[in-house]
Amino acid sequence: MLWTQQYDPLGNWPASTLLAALPVLVLLGLLASGKVSACRSALGGLLTAATVAIVGFHMPAHLVVASAGVGVVFALFRIVWLIVAAVFLYDITVATGQFEVMKASIARLSGDRRLQAVLVAFSFGAFIEGAAGFGAPVAISAAFLVGLGFRPFQAALLCLIANTAPVAWGAIGTPILTLSTVTSLDVEALSATSGRILPFMSLLIPFWLVRTLAGWRAMWEVWPALLVVGGTFAGIQFFWSNYVGFELVDIVSAVGSLLAGVVLFRVWKPAYEWRFDHDGDSTDTPDVVPQVVLTPGRVARAWMPFALLTTTVLVWGIPAIEPLGTKPVKKWMDEHTSWQPKVGWLHEKVAKGEAVTGHAAIDPKKDLEKAVVDIVPVSSTGTAVFLAAVVSGLLLGVHPATLVAMLGRTIVRMTPAIAAIFGMLALGFVTKYSGMDAVLGLAFTRTGPRLYPLFGTLLGWLGVALTGSDTSSNVLFGNLQKITAKKLGLNPVLMAAANTTGGVMGKMIDAQSIVVAAAATGENGREGELLRAVFWHSIALAVMVGAIVWVYAHLLPGAVVSPTAGG
Repeated sequence: MLWTQQYDPLGNWPASTLLAALPVLVLLGLLASGKVSACRSALGGLLTAATVAIVGFHMPAHLVVASAGVGVVFALFRIVWLIVAAVFLYDITVATGQFEVMKASIARLSGDRRLQAVLVAFSFGAFIEGAAGFGAPVAISAAFLVGLGFRPFQAALLCLIANTAPVAWGAIGTPILTLSTVTSLDVEALSATSGRILPFMSLLIPFWLVRTLAGWRAMWEVWPALLVVGGTFAGIQFFWSNYVGFELVDIVSAVGSLLAGVVLFRVWKPAYEWRFDHDGDSTDTPDVVPQVVLTPGRVARAWMPFALLTTTVLVWGIPAIEPLGTKPVKKWMDEHTSWQPKVGWLHEKVAKGEAVTGHAAIDPKKDLEKAVVDIVPVSSTGTAVFLAAVVSGLLLGVHPATLVAMLGRTIVRMTPAIAAIFGMLALGFVTKYSGMDAVLGLAFTRTGPRLYPLFGTLLGWLGVALTGSDTSSNVLFGNLQKITAKKLGLNPVLMAAANTTGGVMGKMIDAQSIVVAAAATGENGREGELLRAVFWHSIALAVMVGAIVWVYAHLLPGAVVSPTAGG
């Protein structure tokens, strides 16, 4: 039996919007209170979502259960497995002593904490975002900063803020590619348009990080370094997204900004090295530089695990890799090692309504929600990261039995975060299939053509804040952006790009990222405090992206890509 989503179940759109927002308000409210664990907050939000879906939106109970189940399976293979593998890789570098060498190599470049934060949280984090995406950049870069001597809470906050501008091209361009798929807009046009919006933010983020860390005066004291690192990243991001392709934008931009920083620090130094008050305390911040003798070979060996990580993720992720004319590696793995069963209770049993599809009659090919669980033990990006971790451990002389024990300890340490992520993704899929997310999105479309560029950008921000993924936000709201833009006489390519570029600023406040950041830094239990600390940064940066989109829409329409065939 087919069930059609209802977007105004109470017959009053403001009241229906408030009803649809209730699960998210419960989740974030419990989390922000600081009195309820992330796992229990997720469970509270999930139970609220299920109740609202059944009672308020009249969704059959078996569809709600199936929706939550699909979310759990998605979380297992696409997020949990990836994060566990990334933290396992990090644990191996710590256990083998290589992390000390990595820290020393960064500290040797500059002992200034401001510059270390930019290199690790922004440039190195963007590199991991481009290779793996999801929670890996925050988990690895935050742990890196803690190892350098940053306070755990401070490291988590900085890495959440930094993991923004690169997210639209994260995981080998997956969000942009997904946006193209759901909107039928040209992927290169979407990438190019995003590449004319986000470079402004890429230039700004290093300044924003240092101001957050040390204040305005300390920020201006290192403006040449921030301009070089941020400017290099922004320039490459613009050029690569507009003239080369969308898959490697983050990786190339991150490597370019890291190299620019290395070169600059050889010829320029700040007037003084800005340090923490606790620096020099042997119990908090050991002075890593004198304790480690650095040679080119030793540094290369220390960074080898992350070089392997890049290689395996690229082989797993880039569709264009076709050795000897064969099928792409990922496609071959999907065909031979993946199981993608349809969930009979849910698959094509939920239809989107006219307000979202733009037409009254249901198109069975486009308007029915798919429910296919991806059981991808090999082709998952997490497997690529895990392979890099295992190979790195063996090359560094770790016995296989020791590796197994280390993996077990990693999983045990991550268990609270894993449980919370399962709950949050189950909640997200219930809101998706019930249409609650669409109700929230439709509220933004009522703002009219003059204001919609701003609110359409905030719609993308909302999508990521709800789902924890720019890719998921594009699936959720991408086509709605296109339909609304056409109705209002706006450029659909611009508004679709606004969804993914506005979404990146919601990444820092989604519950999944908050949980990962807290777990990676050992700050379990402080998720609510972390959410409160990062929230205003997220809002302010999202509004800035919206302002850029508004300028393109109303003042400089010729400066962005026009719709192409299929748009």
